Amino acid sequence: MKLSRKEKNSYWMPYTDNEWFKKRPKLLDSANGMYYTTNSGKKILDAVAGLWCVNAGHCREKIVKAVQDQVQKMDYGLSFQMGHKASFEFAEKLTSILPKTIDSVFFTNSGSEAVDTALKIALAYFHCQGKGEKKKLIGRARGYHGSGFGGTSVGGIVANRNQFSNLLNGVIHLPHTHIPEKNSFSWGQPKYGKEKAEALIDIINFHGSENIAAVIVEPVAGSTGVLVPPIGYLEKLREICNKNNILLIFDEVITGFGRVGDSFASERFKVIPDMITMAKGITNATVPMGAVGVNARIYEMLIKNKKEKIELFHGYTYSGHPLACAAGLATLEVYQEEKLFERAKGLEKYFGNKAHSLSKLNMVKDIRNIGLVAGVELEARDKKNKTLGRDIFEECFKNGVMVRFTGNTIALSPPLIINKKQIDLVFDVLSHSIKRCF
Repeated sequence: MKLSRKEKNSYWMPYTDNEWFKKRPKLLDSANGMYYTTNSGKKILDAVAGLWCVNAGHCREKIVKAVQDQVQKMDYGLSFQMGHKASFEFAEKLTSILPKTIDSVFFTNSGSEAVDTALKIALAYFHCQGKGEKKKLIGRARGYHGSGFGGTSVGGIVANRNQFSNLLNGVIHLPHTHIPEKNSFSWGQPKYGKEKAEALIDIINFHGSENIAAVIVEPVAGSTGVLVPPIGYLEKLREICNKNNILLIFDEVITGFGRVGDSFASERFKVIPDMITMAKGITNATVPMGAVGVNARIYEMLIKNKKEKIELFHGYTYSGHPLACAAGLATLEVYQEEKLFERAKGLEKYFGNKAHSLSKLNMVKDIRNIGLVAGVELEARDKKNKTLGRDIFEECFKNGVMVRFTGNTIALSPPLIINKKQIDLVFDVLSHSIKRCF
């Protein structure tokens, strides 16, 4: 089936060159396991877990059945002044795989909402202590924290900010950690760049710790092209925040739920933030959901010092939606029963070695990897350089593999159920496609 002209014009697609897409639409019809099937019947191996989110593979029977059972029992249960058991049960199960100090969960509907929620919690935390002047927020260059006003403001990808001139005031940005002249082709964490965290000291000295509420970073920056934190960098951020009474927020929307070989990047890097934002793999993307994991002292401070009957004037109509909670509970069971986080760690070396095998191609500029995620950055080409990433994406798709692109970087983040033969196929097709497009 083809799209009619009316259909094409009716849907304004997100983060998409709509004119380009609608000239040659790529339409997905179904999905199962590691594969999508297009509306023309072609199978496409999903090397990016949808949008970094289908960590257990597509249409898993246990998760689908849980959602079907829940929608027959109760389609919607409000969460303002009411509740339903599944939301409390899922929150408890979720905290069991989070760091021990993170023992409360606030449910949202996406990673963008989780980020905005975490920022508001940080401001409310200091406000309830009579420290309302602590309101400045610190993000990082090249960071991505969703598309809400808060997330866009603390985010540092220039293209995501250019069209929006009235973002939040009081936002400061740390420098990014990408140092290609020293760290190109690093396997795992780069050796150089810990000192980049010391820029936070300069910011604090200039603005005053009494005016800064929180720092938010992605442990591994995903959407900007897979930037892995230098050795010691996250530890240094934690140390500086501790000394200056500043909250540290890890945006783990991408790195959570096994993507980096542990339940969360905070576990992998042994650095515990005050809050963790989550989404994507939380329900295996079966039903939209996000969450903020909150340190006990933050929750208790807001409860203890509340000046109104409601300690946090914030929430969403669909917070803790019954279908999302059912999907989340079943997803955690699949992760645990199949030991998918351990599986990701076990495949990391094979996956990383295959990624770095592309370094023999002279048009490959850099390769960055950790867990089951890799970024392959390419040299500029003489003609049509602005479409290089897109051209490789299209060539891979034509040859049965779906990848992601951001500028001239190809990103890979397959479902954790991928096997070695499928890993071989991904990198064989990518290698072929790179050669074809230069």
